Amino acid sequence: MAEITLSSANIEFVTERHLASLTIVTSSGRPHVTPVGFTWDEKENLIRIITWAGSTKAKILDRSPDPLRAAVCQVDGGRWITFEGNATVTADPKRCQEGTSRYAKRYSPPKDRGEDRRVIEIRVDRILGRNT
Repeated sequence: MAEITLSSANIEFVTERHLASLTIVTSSGRPHVTPVGFTWDEKENLIRIITWAGSTKAKILDRSPDPLRAAVCQVDGGRWITFEGNATVTADPKRCQEGTSRYAKRYSPPKDRGEDRRVIEIRVDRILGRNT
């Protein structure tokens, strides 16, 4: 997999404290849209979103036998960036810890969800944006 390289302005933008919209295209084709905090892992081309087992977004992804298409869009005035890719959800403790650690660094330490912790991972294959 080739790395997707962001400009220095976009790297700065996705490390500032902003929320975003997560859109998951469900298996029925209906979009599910919700506000989220997220982190970008450029080395892995991966967006991580922490959540919990009972959230609608986690349930949608958990019910699907295959990854679902998703997009994360962050907006600040005229600046915006959208990451698109296939989304999955996991309860794997190492992956949840990685997502939680990255979230704490960008935002603040999240509530301890214990065994309910989940992380949504979006394998990014397309980025759109405007950074003014």
